Amino acid sequence: MGFNEKQTEALLQANSSLIFTPFEYVRRRIEALQSLGVTGFALSRLIVKRPDVLTAQEIEEVLSFLLNDDADLELKGKIEPARIERLLSSTELRSLVGLQKKVQLLFLYGIPKEKLAHVLNNVNWTKALCLKSLEEMERMLTYLLRFDGVHLILRRPAVLNYDLDTQLIPRIGFLLDLSGGNESATATVLYKFPFVLSYTVDHVKDHVEFLNSYAGLSNEEIFRIVLIYPSLFSASRQRKLQPRIDFLKQCGLNSNDIFKFLIKAPLFLSLSFEGNLAHKLIILVKIGYENRTKELASAMGAVTRCSCKNLQEVIGVFLNYGLTCEDILDMSKKHPQILQYNHESLEEKLDYLIEEMGRDVCELLVFPAFLGYKLDGRIKHRYEVKRKILGEGLSINKLLSVSAASFTATSKEKSTRGADSGPEGKRG
Repeated sequence: MGFNEKQTEALLQANSSLIFTPFEYVRRRIEALQSLGVTGFALSRLIVKRPDVLTAQEIEEVLSFLLNDDADLELKGKIEPARIERLLSSTELRSLVGLQKKVQLLFLYGIPKEKLAHVLNNVNWTKALCLKSLEEMERMLTYLLRFDGVHLILRRPAVLNYDLDTQLIPRIGFLLDLSGGNESATATVLYKFPFVLSYTVDHVKDHVEFLNSYAGLSNEEIFRIVLIYPSLFSASRQRKLQPRIDFLKQCGLNSNDIFKFLIKAPLFLSLSFEGNLAHKLIILVKIGYENRTKELASAMGAVTRCSCKNLQEVIGVFLNYGLTCEDILDMSKKHPQILQYNHESLEEKLDYLIEEMGRDVCELLVFPAFLGYKLDGRIKHRYEVKRKILGEGLSINKLLSVSAASFTATSKEKSTRGADSGPEGKRG
């Protein structure tokens, strides 16, 4: 084991029962720990910190459970050695009793056998299992089932570390009230952002009250934003929320406008100003957007979804195809999304518009939404179909903006007319 004589004497003095324990029993205990991956320095460290790890019956029960490869749970070799060492070194012996039944309870409540190791390797065993009674665990798992608990636990096993009465019920309850009692929607928020459960009720409540009072949003509106972007609770009120809301107000947005903006671009609340938004703001002003206008706010909302580099590339693509900054400004006011599209995809569509369809790039000034349609799935398909029927002259707006059902019906009708008007289509 690497202990010298002095260290060995210290261990025997710290655990007198070790002196009277049969040698082969201690050997088997050490071999069991090694079989679970607790070896070398980690094993020595564990024994120094807790000498009774070599003799305690409670430890024997835990090791037998984890080493039993015939058990239904099949955990042998799947639990991280560091997790086992931490459990055995820091948990009171009496808290280890009944550990197997608690793990089995997770399985009975729906955690798949093949996912049990994942859950156990990502929780604090002492908090999640040892310090909770079997009854407390049942209550917690039953409560979480209301909010799709199995998927929530699989997504963030650390949920099991929390206390039901003082943490989970108040925190989930606040979100449930904010949702108007909608358990399904609350479950969606929890699944999207389970880290929200690490925040106190006061923290979440402060964010809601701020958006109530400063942005003029109702609880219903706030929850609709949270449903899309629950990470807003991680944004600092002073450093991010207030400056972002101030910007929107300076651009002339009222409470209803702010709500519509945040539904479309909630990420705006979290992005760094110096490292992200400021660079995009400069680019937008350079192409002609006026400061403190609704148009600027709309454009900022669109570009929150792309990187600064992609925005610069998009502007460069338009300029390379002969459009001016004034043209880009005009198009983006009509269809702000053009600023967030992938620049490589834009190039492919522009090439097809000019080279294959034989159109002028200036047609985009009238119908910039052309750039938002899929090239292969819609633009090419519809153009080829219509060209066979009508020739080259159909506007890109009429070509793409009609629904798929209308397009199919119209194409069939005109194709039938064309066939009937031909020599073989004439009737006697």
